[in-house]
Amino acid sequence: MSESDGVPQANVSARPKREQWSGRKVFILAAIGSAVGLGNIWRFPYVAYENGGGAFIIPYLVALLTAGIPLLFLVYGIGHKFRGSPPLALRRLHPKAEAIGWWQVAICFVIAIYYAVIIAWAGMYVVFSFTTAWGDDPAGFFMGDFLQVSDQFGIGFDFVPSVLIPLIVVWAAVIGILALGVQKGVARSAVVFMPLLLLMFLILVVQALFLEGAFTGLDAFFTPDWSRITDSSIWVAAYGQIFFSLSVGFGIMITYASYLKRKTDLTGSGLVVGFSNSGFELLAGIGVFAALGFMAVASGVGVGEVATDGIGLAFIAFPTIISEAPAGVLLGVLFFGSLVFAGLTSLISITEVIIAAVQDKLGLRRVPATLMVGLPMAIISILLFPTTTGLNLLDVTDAFVNSFGIVVVALVLVIAMSVGFNALPRLRDHVNRTSSVKLGRTWQIFIGGVSPVVLGYILIDTLTTRIQDGYGEMPAWFVGIFGWAMVIALAVIAFLLSKIPWSSRSAVHEEGVDEPILDESLDAPREQRQVR
Repeated sequence: MSESDGVPQANVSARPKREQWSGRKVFILAAIGSAVGLGNIWRFPYVAYENGGGAFIIPYLVALLTAGIPLLFLVYGIGHKFRGSPPLALRRLHPKAEAIGWWQVAICFVIAIYYAVIIAWAGMYVVFSFTTAWGDDPAGFFMGDFLQVSDQFGIGFDFVPSVLIPLIVVWAAVIGILALGVQKGVARSAVVFMPLLLLMFLILVVQALFLEGAFTGLDAFFTPDWSRITDSSIWVAAYGQIFFSLSVGFGIMITYASYLKRKTDLTGSGLVVGFSNSGFELLAGIGVFAALGFMAVASGVGVGEVATDGIGLAFIAFPTIISEAPAGVLLGVLFFGSLVFAGLTSLISITEVIIAAVQDKLGLRRVPATLMVGLPMAIISILLFPTTTGLNLLDVTDAFVNSFGIVVVALVLVIAMSVGFNALPRLRDHVNRTSSVKLGRTWQIFIGGVSPVVLGYILIDTLTTRIQDGYGEMPAWFVGIFGWAMVIALAVIAFLLSKIPWSSRSAVHEEGVDEPILDESLDAPREQRQVR
């Protein structure tokens, strides 16, 4: 790069070289690790059960094929073509799109600081499983003895040591892994954690299937209610599960795809990741409902009376099962150990988005960028969530950031790509250059037609419900500050970050990173290129 570009030669040489995955298999493992998170284990089984059981599989597969996998191809194409974190990649696509990238980064920041504490809870419950420390009252133990939940709303600093200490360990592990870099840290952790997660969960499922009443639970899970198939709420639930499960709105897959080598089969990789994620969700449904069937038979009630999701399933229902089941200790260690590994791989990917964005914006090397991002995030997380008021704060923040933040930014992204910047033909051509499955106009229809309609419907439906019903029994001021205001603030912060000038050492000044970008606009002579 010459002086005429406005960037001194010394700064060019000081820029860190963009890291790469060692191969496609490593990328696929890391991408699956990101997609397979806590929601696969504790959300999908209940969503499927509540929405027609076996009949839910049809809208779920339709959603996967018409929205989930096409959106994976979209974000892979953005990251791979423009070689950057969400802010950089989208800025290279069009300068006005940079704010969308920062919006995704801001959402990742908020999610990461509370997601870590759930992993800390799961880690402690691995230990508790050896002695069934929750006794005869898992709900009372979780809310009282363990979390010591206060009836006060707000931010307090009454710390709970049994949550604080494992949370510090979680952040130390995540920061340490990310400081090692893409290949030595993120990739190697995925290579270790994902096989362990799969092995542990397979053993868990097999053990659950041999419990008395297991097939009662499976009957409840798989028996189709075909009368529900024409209910629009089932289809909305299916698309919602796919959107949240595949991490397409977080900026994770844009970041991960930017580390791929030039000649990588993007569509083949997307198909493997998409179907692997769904396969794990189905496996989770089998394991969870086999265990819930045992619980229902042991309690003399129907499966519907014990079926639940989220925190209630993980930290109340499952401890009850563990206390009553043969070899319950093993069941507990496997279940909560699976939550830890699934959570860690997802937290690593979420935090990597933020680190990559800071690296790209400021031109920092890996370790300084990791510390600059990781330490403040860890401090904020440690100050807010391992306290007696932490659960209420986590509850409302998670509900609003997931319900509105991710849905809105995904909606804005697909509209911007399909209508605003007319980027779909260019991205399709780029993906087709190296991919085994070629994209055509059908893919563009899925992205520009199906996805915006479904996302818009989900957003309007959720917004209407929240406005009419509020959020639980929480005070309006609390929901207003940490729910509504949080969602709005993330968009405002993203816009402001997009206005901050890029460092002279940042990657924004480069048209390509390691090799020429395979694109007409960037293969053209420098004087014909648009300044990014």
